[in-house]
Amino acid sequence: MPRARSQSAEAPPDPRIDDIVPAAALPLGEVELIGAHLGPLAFGPPAVLVDGHSAHVLMSRPTRLALRIPEEASTGLIEVRSPSGASNTVPLRIGHQLSAGLHPVTSPAVSRSGMIYATISGPRGKQTPVSIVRISPDGRGTPFVTGILNATGLAFNPDGDLFVTSRAEGNVYRIDPSGESTVYAEGMGVATGAAFDAQGNLFVGDRSGTIFKIDPQRKIFVYATLEPSPAAYHLAVNGEGTLFVTTPSLNSNDTIWAIDTHGQSSVWYRGLGRPQGLALSKDGDVYVTACLHGRRGLVRITAAGQASLAVAGTNLVGVAFSPLGTTVLATNEAVYDVDLGVEGMTLY
Repeated sequence: MPRARSQSAEAPPDPRIDDIVPAAALPLGEVELIGAHLGPLAFGPPAVLVDGHSAHVLMSRPTRLALRIPEEASTGLIEVRSPSGASNTVPLRIGHQLSAGLHPVTSPAVSRSGMIYATISGPRGKQTPVSIVRISPDGRGTPFVTGILNATGLAFNPDGDLFVTSRAEGNVYRIDPSGESTVYAEGMGVATGAAFDAQGNLFVGDRSGTIFKIDPQRKIFVYATLEPSPAAYHLAVNGEGTLFVTTPSLNSNDTIWAIDTHGQSSVWYRGLGRPQGLALSKDGDVYVTACLHGRRGLVRITAAGQASLAVAGTNLVGVAFSPLGTTVLATNEAVYDVDLGVEGMTLY
């Protein structure tokens, strides 16, 4: 006669979340939970809720669970549910979409008042109705500049004037407060990235292999030469005048270059997949939109060369720090902000 199953058998323990990596994400970004009893179950992975919305589970192991953030989710809590019960909840910062229908190809620019400027760049050689959009911190977007073909790199000078490159024309334009543009420099090749240093020198990256320096008197110099990029150059300058440059390629082991004040270049960090827009924090860390160990998003790299994923997100092309305290992120079609508690470096 078969023996009856004991009614005193212990129920399986509830799931437990100890950590979430990274602690911030954009909608559709992929994050990983670290903990215990996270699956898999006999019938499949456990259920995961993000801000009350069901998330797609990508991988489930007893101590690890990877998931994709639902498109509808906003900043909220993550919870794992199994037949035995529900886990503790952990907070996740989710980026808030400010504006869509754009076409940035590098980092946005943020004014001292917190206004965000992003491009509608368009395919090479094709004119778009609007070149640059101005976005208020609460997400109200208005057309700002028209008539610039393939507007690409954006930068503010020490006086607060906005400049933009045209990768199709090889020109740099100065934009006045009303949105009118005038040519500032010509002959910059495939002009992509742009950045000012504290002395008012403008650096422009020609993705075919040249970094130009334009001094405040508008004299143009060849500052450095690097490997060409099939996409764009992306630039940022620190307080010592070191210029950081990414040259994304099809390689999964791309480099961030550091160019000193004498124009000498060296490898600052190697090991990123398609690094694009970058920005510097007050602490001297470099934040770059890239792929790190197969995971896409915003990567933080310390001065000691330690890299980690700060924000999970797909299709990211650029980053900027707002004086209002948020981090502004650009995908290839939208602009988001998220509060990472990071203060950007201020040069002027």
